[in-house]
Amino acid sequence: MATAGSARGWKRRLDRWFEQRSPRTDSLQLTHRNVYILPTKAGMMFCFTLLVLLVASINYQLNLGYMLTFLLAGSGVVSMHMTHGTLRGLTLHLRPASPVFAGDTAELEAVLSSARGTRLGVGLRQRSAHASTLSHVDVPGGGQAVLGLGFVPPHRGRHALPTLIVETRFPLGLFRAWAVWHPAMSVLVYPRAERPASALPAARAVSGGPAGAGTSNGDEFEGVRAYRRGDPLKGIAWKQAAKALASGGELVSRDHPSHSQQQLWLDWHTCGGAGAEARLSRLATWIVEAEHRGAAWGLSLPASELPMGQGDTHRQQGLEALALWHP
Repeated sequence: MATAGSARGWKRRLDRWFEQRSPRTDSLQLTHRNVYILPTKAGMMFCFTLLVLLVASINYQLNLGYMLTFLLAGSGVVSMHMTHGTLRGLTLHLRPASPVFAGDTAELEAVLSSARGTRLGVGLRQRSAHASTLSHVDVPGGGQAVLGLGFVPPHRGRHALPTLIVETRFPLGLFRAWAVWHPAMSVLVYPRAERPASALPAARAVSGGPAGAGTSNGDEFEGVRAYRRGDPLKGIAWKQAAKALASGGELVSRDHPSHSQQQLWLDWHTCGGAGAEARLSRLATWIVEAEHRGAAWGLSLPASELPMGQGDTHRQQGLEALALWHP
């Protein structure tokens, strides 16, 4: 137990040292100051083999043994130089991360640029992930390549991006060169989507909008529009729908002379749900569903309120308010 605790302490101190040497940034230039290199397990075995060959050549005075030993040693030195040079001079840039719902995978994209020379076998992964999760790419000389990886944020809120490791073992796998990258960017995580989703609260119809192109007489409607989920069956224009379906179209509904717009008020106090996180999940799901239906909606939270509106900007404002809400 003491040994495990001591190892964790050394790891924390090593992480702090790396943090000081590589401050948080969304663009990183790799130089000899932030690229590290050590032999791999195969490299250690290679060095042991060279030592055995050298001892055997000395004991038996084998000139061919000396030649083989120093030829292999020279190849190892060249391999070490090439491994380090593969990363040295690379420029890394992180693209903005799109918001996601808790439990979904946040996609990160890093752009690798090489001003000179092609870089082969460059990998990227999270520092906390296993080496087998490396994503590799070849960066053309004077060009760019994009590496993508994902991580799953554990809960809602604004999260700092995980520390990344860029590394390579090109060309022979005898040495591993790597650099530590601490992105400064953060990702916004919305509340976890409710599954199964609860039904939307009752909406209030508010007249407004342009009139239809036809004429109105009694119970007749001026025009038709695309069918929306939730439209009553008696509102479907069956004659026009039959013609549309026969030609490969979709169902259509009758439209009033004055277009009715559905307005929803999404209220924290009346949405139900056991606990704050369950209510936030329900409200987030309702916002997405309201936008899908094209209804105007407003959001009421304890100590804050978002007025009626609709559209992508309004949706993002509502979901961000839920993601950053604190009691």
